[in-house]
Parts: sequence; C-alpha cells; structure tokens
Amino acid sequence: MSRIRIDLPAAFHFSTSIPVRITDINYGGHAGNDAILSLVHEARMRYLAGYGYSEMSFAGVALIMADAGIEFKSELFYGETVVISVTIGNQSKVSFDIFYKLEKEVDGKRKMVAAAKTGMVCFDYRIKKIAAFPEEAKQLR
Repeated sequence: MSRIRIDLPAAFHFSTSIPVRITDINYGGHAGNDAILSLVHEARMRYLAGYGYSEMSFAGVALIMADAGIEFKSELFYGETVVISVTIGNQSKVSFDIFYKLEKEVDGKRKMVAAAKTGMVCFDYRIKKIAAFPEEAKQLR
C-alpha cells in the first residue's frame, strides 16, 4: 500500500490552539479522522480571519476545497490541546494549498500529531465558475 506523504513547508507564520472536545473522540478513544479535518477547518477559518477574510469573502471571491490530505503521526485525546500552525503554498492562477502542522505538548516538548493539506480553489458563486486568485490576497503567508 502506498501512503500519502505531505511535505510541510519550513516556515509557518500563524498558529492557533484548539482544545480537543469529547465530540472529537471516536470508538478508539482518540480523535477520529473526521475530527482532525474539522480541527483543520477551524484553524483555516482563524487563519483567514487574521487577514480579514473568510471562505465566503476572500478578496471578492469565495474559496472551495478541492482536495484534502492528512498524514497521521500520533493520537490526540480528549482534554489535550492541539496547536495548529498554518501557511500557504503552491499558488497558481486560481488555486493554492494550505498546509497544517498539528502538534500537542508532551513532557514540555511539541509532538507532531498530523500533517495536513487542503487544496483551495477561488470561486465566484454569482456566476458559478472558478475565479482568478485575487491580487489583494497575495499578502497571505
């Protein structure tokens, strides 16, 4: 079986801390794969808000997620706090990737929980078509 591999960028310019909720826990007693994607979504919203954007208001266009990948490294449990670092890369004329590094603190050190990537496409809902990456949004790091 070939496994997904996410090569994270060296530099991240934003991070946010999110407590793990009981609803994030699956039958295995740890955060489920769906919960990790939900945590990534929350981190993405906070990241965009830091620039004054949202997924529906991104410098005149909207964002839709075209793909998502998660590379799991270790378990995350109820009561722990995950620190999610966020940055962008691979920008094209209409899309870009958002990279996420999920970590938790163990014995005073950060331990990697997961690496994730979402492919985001600029979209104009008025005309239901893919849109150009806004010049104004090139400030994202």
